[in-house]
Amino acid sequence: MEKTEVTQDTYLIGIGASPGIAIGATFLLNRARTAAVERRLATEEVAGECARFLAAVAVSKQQLEEVKAHVADPLLAEHLYIIDTHLLILDDQMLHEQTLQAIEKELLNAEGALKRTLLKFRAVFDCIEDEYLRERRSDIDSVGDRLLRNLVGARQQSPAEVDHKAIIVAHDLSPADTMQLDKNKVIAFVTDVGGRTSHTAILARSLGIPAVVGLETVSTLIPAGLPVIVDGSSGLVILNPSAAIFREYLRKKQAYEYFETELLAYTSLAAQTLDGVSITLRGNLELVDDISGVQQQGAEGIGLLRTEYAFMNRPVPPDEEEQLAAYRRIIQTVAPHPVTIRTLDVGGDKFVPEMNLSDEANPAMGLRGIRFSLKERRLFHTQLRAVLRASAYGSVRLMFPMISGLAEVRACQEALGAARAELIAEGIAFDTELSVGIMIETPAAALMASTLAAEVDFFSVGTNDLIQYCLAVDRGNEHVAYLYEPLHPAVLLALQLVSRAAAEAGIPVGICGEMAGDPLYSLVLLGLGFKDLSMNASCMPRVKRVLRHVRHSDAVELTGRLLLLGTGREVVTCLEKEMEARFPGILNGGIV
Repeated sequence: MEKTEVTQDTYLIGIGASPGIAIGATFLLNRARTAAVERRLATEEVAGECARFLAAVAVSKQQLEEVKAHVADPLLAEHLYIIDTHLLILDDQMLHEQTLQAIEKELLNAEGALKRTLLKFRAVFDCIEDEYLRERRSDIDSVGDRLLRNLVGARQQSPAEVDHKAIIVAHDLSPADTMQLDKNKVIAFVTDVGGRTSHTAILARSLGIPAVVGLETVSTLIPAGLPVIVDGSSGLVILNPSAAIFREYLRKKQAYEYFETELLAYTSLAAQTLDGVSITLRGNLELVDDISGVQQQGAEGIGLLRTEYAFMNRPVPPDEEEQLAAYRRIIQTVAPHPVTIRTLDVGGDKFVPEMNLSDEANPAMGLRGIRFSLKERRLFHTQLRAVLRASAYGSVRLMFPMISGLAEVRACQEALGAARAELIAEGIAFDTELSVGIMIETPAAALMASTLAAEVDFFSVGTNDLIQYCLAVDRGNEHVAYLYEPLHPAVLLALQLVSRAAAEAGIPVGICGEMAGDPLYSLVLLGLGFKDLSMNASCMPRVKRVLRHVRHSDAVELTGRLLLLGTGREVVTCLEKEMEARFPGILNGGIV
């Protein structure tokens, strides 16, 4: 498509996927989707189409192996598991079987058969509530696009072809593309599609390359060589900036880079307030290979180990030994700090294909979290045995998700007791003093916090779900997303209720949702009594910087004032004013 002339100072808003500011000229990377044209086959063509599909799989695997072999940047080497994930998808039994069956039984050509299989995979991921897991659909898309290109023999530009400092503009970038970026030449990238938790975004953050994604049509708007400004912190892209805007963002870029350098000093410092109150910062973890990033930021263990990823992209769930090996590696790596393992938090047949359950009309309130585990006892029992056995290798805490009442807690304790009894009978070692806790994610659990506290060893608040359930808001729904307010008075009261119940029962209480990692909320959470915060590793220096420059007593006083306000907007306005006064530039990455 021919690009029209771009008006000076044209502003585009997308999703800030990797922070930082870049100023430069564009390099257009052709990433148009390969068309999959369906065609009916004659019977004698079936064998040839099956062979074409399998050949495309083989070529795709070879290409990914070559990408792995040429990754030299140590910042990327620890993320090679992403390419391994794509290789696992290419080996997926369901992908092969469903595509070959469509060729053989429906007489579809290889492209058409693959397209239908991919649509089924995508539909499954679209139903997933968890943002991180839902974004794994992009891995399916990436593998599918590669297969289609190899089926039709289409050549694609390589990011390695960028031979000068530039900002890449593309419809999308796959993780394999991102691993080929030369950060000495590619100073930023912007794409039409993508999310903040996609593997491409994760890689960009590891490389320190600013990125804005989800711009929808940017690749059709921008001509090659156009000067642009990319603000990966705010998600803003400015096309054809004027001299005044250029000077403004050059100053912001310098301020941001100075702020980032300053934050490095906080990595080895304790999270302690000016009046001596200590706060424990732990990491949220999805994959074994992400441990190094968590450790580098000085985390005191893992506050949330999501176990769902091990169940994805495979025809059968991982067995006890496979789960044990993964847990053991993490536990031994972060020792002597603890690892909090959350049991499987999924819904329906999203990860267990053989169950063949019908789709739910409202999966967010359906068979998910602990409800799923208590229904699928075999899966639950296997995971409990693996966690118990892993506890013999270091400090482990076990956590049950999506609890809504006392009956569920007791059912979980009963299931855990059965697993313990089996291991004792078999003479297998485990920690008999294993700490067992629950996630507070439902209004019911918050209201019953005092009762539940008497039955468990600790609480961990999942603020993402607690907020949406408290406010009856689906933040993924564009029509009501504006109502998703972490500082809504009802949310603050629920958090206060949980914190007080834990304190009265003498058990630890932490936060493992997104609020924990946002420095805007640090004073509020501290004032409410939360001194155990678990977050993505990259958030720790900013949160630590806030905590080390305030008094606990000031946080308590501020929170008391906020609790008297009547609307979320009033709370936000008051809090932002306070934070900007104490920490100029903290709300926009140090840019004053």
